[in-house]
Amino acid sequence: MDIGNNKVLNKDGCDIHYWISKRGNCPWLIFLHGAGADHEMFSEQIAAVSHNFNILLWDTRGHGLSRPMGEHFSMTLVVDDLATIMNKEGIEKATFIGQSMGGNAAQEFVFYFPDRVEKLVLIDCTCNTMKLSWLETFYLNITPMLIRLYPWEHLVRESVKASALKPDVQAYLTKTFNRIGKKDFVTIFLATASCLHYEKDYRINKPLLLVYGEKDETGNIKKIAATWASNEPYCTLVEIPQASHCSNQDNPSAFNQALISFLSDRSIDVREE
Repeated sequence: MDIGNNKVLNKDGCDIHYWISKRGNCPWLIFLHGAGADHEMFSEQIAAVSHNFNILLWDTRGHGLSRPMGEHFSMTLVVDDLATIMNKEGIEKATFIGQSMGGNAAQEFVFYFPDRVEKLVLIDCTCNTMKLSWLETFYLNITPMLIRLYPWEHLVRESVKASALKPDVQAYLTKTFNRIGKKDFVTIFLATASCLHYEKDYRINKPLLLVYGEKDETGNIKKIAATWASNEPYCTLVEIPQASHCSNQDNPSAFNQALISFLSDRSIDVREE
């Protein structure tokens, strides 16, 4: 996989590694991986789209090569990291492609910087701004206690099992999770869960591809997908067959077909509000 030139941004105690692949005046795609993973989770997508787009790929602070992560980790800091890199590289506007935590980060970015987002592709992630049920709130509140009680090997094994169906994807996640370790993994997981904020009547109001794996049973992702999609005026909802939480890796062929179709669709007329 040709992922372009490796660059480093030193910011808030972390050397953030990212990769730039430029093809002139092509539109920009920014890929944001999930918690515990790294930039390699998008290898099948980069190969499919890199000829027609400029690409920004990164290891989020605390992940992959971007370690140690610094004293703090939050979605607010991740969004600021991303905005800083975009400013440094002269990227005014882009389509954001985020899986799980990366999808949460993309939602926060469009919430605070809507003018810098062209389209969104959200893969197997929950909605940051939808009201949670009392049961979902209960589980969210007890998660910090439960996750700290899990032995690390058991936490990795169960997380990997819940994330992917294919053995090679499970092996990849096992490797990336163990690179992070329990302390930082728990910090990252809890910071991601805490970024949810109910915003009544809020709409992303951008062309949006919302994707989930048919076997994804993590959180409320599959449960709320249809409701979320119906609330967004420019949303395309796609279920990826034979795929779990990492649907772009479990079934890259089906996912890439949906992605390329969405990226090439110029028919959506987004009203500025």
